[in-house]
Formats: sequence, structure tokens, C-alpha cells
Amino acid sequence: MAEPTRVAINGITGQMGQTLVETASERDDVTVVCGFDTPDAIDTAGTIPQYTPDEIAGALEERTPDIVIDFSVPEATMELADACAEADVGLVIGTTGFQDGDLASLQEVSSVVPVLKATNFSRGIQALLNALGPAIETLEGYDIEVLETHHNRKRDAPSGTAKTILEEIAAYREFDTVPGRDGIQPREESEVGMLVRRAGDVRGEHEIMLAGNDEVLTLTHRAEDRAVFAAGALDAAVWVDGNDPGWYSFEDVVSS
Repeated sequence: MAEPTRVAINGITGQMGQTLVETASERDDVTVVCGFDTPDAIDTAGTIPQYTPDEIAGALEERTPDIVIDFSVPEATMELADACAEADVGLVIGTTGFQDGDLASLQEVSSVVPVLKATNFSRGIQALLNALGPAIETLEGYDIEVLETHHNRKRDAPSGTAKTILEEIAAYREFDTVPGRDGIQPREESEVGMLVRRAGDVRGEHEIMLAGNDEVLTLTHRAEDRAVFAAGALDAAVWVDGNDPGWYSFEDVVSS
């Protein structure tokens, strides 16, 4: 049996970080060797060694993880990526809300170490994306609307997954994104509505509606537990471990 992939978690005290720890504890193919978070969030009483951002470089050398899984904020991810490149440690990124310049910098890091970035680590979302293209081709000219719902603490809007859905639609149709509607605003043929809701503790819901010809097709995905995303991120870490430097997606994991 192969040695388990040694994983570090950036944002370890957050909800996703803690879910990753719990999910990893139930698996034989990964082991969490350390975590990183802000000084005010560090849990010194925990059983997993935790370090502040200023200590990441030393911790990567001391704890020798194979892969770092990142669920934090863009600013923290960028600092982490530089440290991973220096330490020759692979990176799995689940953080969203990056600017174009940030993505370009991350892609530069992928020339040194393997980097897998995904807006969503759910296999169900990947299945939805795979089904979307054929639906658009079959229902040519149908109106398309996208609706996403997340918990009331989510920072970025629309969600990274919703943006990925829009990118997939763009592969099949030219359109203008309309972020909600207000007042007198009749629908134009060349638009896709992007609607956002924030409420409660919703883990993540994404709905795509295609309507026309007196019929409606709806593609919907709902995550009922964060463990869905944690399992996918850990699958990604195991898959990335040992891979050559490069820019990878969760689709690479699912299709392998």
C-alpha cells in the first residue's frame, strides 16, 4: 500500500478547514501534518501543529507536506503559493474571488510545482457542467438564467462556481451577463441572468434554467454537507501528489 499523501491545510480553523480535518481522519490515503491560519485563530490546544502565515516557510520545511490544500482568502493564497514554489510543495486551491492578475501569478507558480485550482470540488457539479453543453446545443435559442444561493457569510458574489457555469455557457453561446433585474428591463435575446441569494447556512445551490418553446429544463445541484467539498479536495490532493508541475482542474481528477 502506498504511503498516505501528507497534507497541510491553509485556513485550518475555518469551517472548511475543520471539515477537511474530520474527513481526512476517516481516510487511509491522506494524513494532515499541519495547518496555517491567522494568529487570532490559531488553536494551540489542537493535536495538529498550527502556524501563522509568517511561519509557513519554516513549517513547510519542518513538516514536509506533499500538498497544501487552501481554503482561505485570495491575499493569503498568493503568499502561500510563493512559499509552496520555494519549498517544492504542490498546491490545491479551493479559494475563490481572485482577480485576473492573481490567476496569472498562480499560473506562473504552476510552472514550478503542480497547482490544481477549482471553484467547486463536488463531483455532482462536474457532472452538471458536463451536461450543460449538450443541453445548450440541443435547446438552441432558449433563454438561460443562472441562480446561486449560499450562506450569509460568503464574501464573493456571484460564487466561483456560478462564474465557472457562465464560462461553460460562453463556450457555446455569446451573451451579456445581467446581474439581476430592476425596474423596466425587458429581457434581451443575447443575455444570461445571473441571480444571487445569501441566506442562512446554505452550503451551496446552483440552478440553470433553459426556457423556450413552451417548456423549461432545469439543471440543479445542491450540496447538503461541506464534507462533499472536503472529500473532493482530498481526492485532488492525492491525485496531484507526484504529478509534474502544471495547471490542473478538478475535471482532471474526475476523468482520470
